[in-house]
Amino acid sequence: MALSSKTALFGRTRALERQIEEFLDSVSEAGLLFLRGLKIYMTDGVSEEFAETVRDVSETESRGDELRRTVEAELYEQTLIPDLRADVLSLLEHMDRITGTFQANCYRFSIEKPDIPEEFKRDFISLGETAVVCTDSLVMAARAFFRNIEAVRDHNHKVLFYEGECDKISTKLKTAIFDSDLPLDRKLHLRYFTERVDAAANEAEDVADELAIFTIKRSL
Repeated sequence: MALSSKTALFGRTRALERQIEEFLDSVSEAGLLFLRGLKIYMTDGVSEEFAETVRDVSETESRGDELRRTVEAELYEQTLIPDLRADVLSLLEHMDRITGTFQANCYRFSIEKPDIPEEFKRDFISLGETAVVCTDSLVMAARAFFRNIEAVRDHNHKVLFYEGECDKISTKLKTAIFDSDLPLDRKLHLRYFTERVDAAANEAEDVADELAIFTIKRSL
């Protein structure tokens, strides 16, 4: 997509802009890899294919960390956008945490190996799918902040919508878990994993709220 010279934030620093795009790519990619791992786990448990996906998520997280640090350094060294620098750094840092959540959830499944009954697997996958759509909407909102600020609100609206859908799925799933005949320790373990899968959407909502404020400030 061609950048608008009127609304692009880094009109004369294309290299930095590309690095930010690659960083946002890494956030989106981490979500897709997490979802792939979740689906593999529900079918085959901690298989070699699942372990490979965990390694892929870890590599993506490391690449995102490196890109974020590079962007941070260049923003300071080149004294770029001094009025907005703090907001941009905060946005990148908080989005990086979402990548970390996807990575941490992969490790949680790998280490704790929750025993998920067949009747709950579909809702776990649905929760994961919706959480990833939610975080992808946030990535689009962040891209808009740098490319076309007028589009931020539309993408942020989708973040809030899908976060609400995640709440519905999570509540339904937890209710079904605690209405089941499973022993209490398994119910608590499954509730924990429900909340962990939902966590990325909650974090996306927080960043969307932050981004809305940054957008207003930039528009003044």
